[in-house]
Amino acid sequence: MSASAQYDVAIVGGGPVGAALGALLRRGAEGRARRVLLLERELPDLQKPAPTTDLRVFALSRASERILRAAGAWEGVVAIPAAACAYERMHVWPRDAEPRGEGSLTFDAAELGEADLGHIVGNDALQRAALAAFIAAGGEARTAEVRDLRFTERGAELETSSGTVIADLVVGADGGRSVVRRAAGFAVEAQDYGQLAIVANVASERAHEATAWQRFLGEGTLALLPLSSGQSSIVWSLPRERAESLLAAAPDIFDAELTQASAGVLGALHLASERRSFPLRRVSAPQYVRERCALVGDAAHIVHPLAGQGVNLGLLDAAVLAELLAAAAAEREDLGALRVLRRYERWRKSDNEVMSLAMDLLNRFLAFGGEGAERVVQRGLGWVGRSAVLRRPFAERALGLAGELPAIARRHSA
Repeated sequence: MSASAQYDVAIVGGGPVGAALGALLRRGAEGRARRVLLLERELPDLQKPAPTTDLRVFALSRASERILRAAGAWEGVVAIPAAACAYERMHVWPRDAEPRGEGSLTFDAAELGEADLGHIVGNDALQRAALAAFIAAGGEARTAEVRDLRFTERGAELETSSGTVIADLVVGADGGRSVVRRAAGFAVEAQDYGQLAIVANVASERAHEATAWQRFLGEGTLALLPLSSGQSSIVWSLPRERAESLLAAAPDIFDAELTQASAGVLGALHLASERRSFPLRRVSAPQYVRERCALVGDAAHIVHPLAGQGVNLGLLDAAVLAELLAAAAAEREDLGALRVLRRYERWRKSDNEVMSLAMDLLNRFLAFGGEGAERVVQRGLGWVGRSAVLRRPFAERALGLAGELPAIARRHSA
């Protein structure tokens, strides 16, 4: 790559959010940028089959599905065998309540006239589908490591392991430890929850019923997410010391502890994969943009995973940025101009901060609340559970259909 390589948009980070943004920028009315480059340190080989086991999964909302359809990626997701599992219900209950009794809460897609509430999709399948859609739309993907970022009269200049890239706009989609964020001088506010999330796939004595199960434990949260294989993916958030003990425990001991934590809602649970973990923290960039640079997804914000909203927020970031850049291109505005990028920041920052605060409060008062908090929560869940009117706004939020949405997330899929 020569020093004269010039692009409209250079996206750093080839995960699902960065690749989906690139595809949106290259497709139809949602994106008019002609020259879009995606840089990623390790691009998957799209000629090889996707891994059969993926321990990192996402609960994609209806809004995310619509965004991925507009990006041309959804067809790729569903084309991968067993990559996506639709879930029809979400069932939540606190520690002191019976799994299906008073104080529990169920959201059902049928109440909303929907076929499902969303899909559980593995990270590998989602990334591959989004990258394939980006390349099919005429985007350029390169394996390269970003070493520096400068802003000059020529534009944003990226020094990479394969040469210099100049772009009207650089987008940081490179995760929670974003190189772009640091190099561009963005501040960051971070909070360590002192927790680890244990992830694994498990077999269950009873069928998962196409339901996402979640229990607040008083010492964390356990989610059981349905997979097409009939197994479930667990996300078990616990204080670090407790989590490390379980990670080191023999499989039979882990199985027994996990079954107890689930209150036996699916019967006995047994490990069907290795166990992994990742630390939990809350991260927020006070600013998402500066002249010729914008942050999306985890580079801008990380929320607690207890409601599975992280990638959904990132895909909304991508859709909004693509929509606003398309409008700017139609008006022949400079895509990297601060006045253009501020529109994106104003639109997405408030919604992301509300979600981050909500997840923080849920973690504090539901997952770790004392007895008084648990009684209030149990009573509140009971009220919501008995009222279709009260359940509906929560269900719409789960579908990703609440709030100010970009046009492609509001559309009904064909």
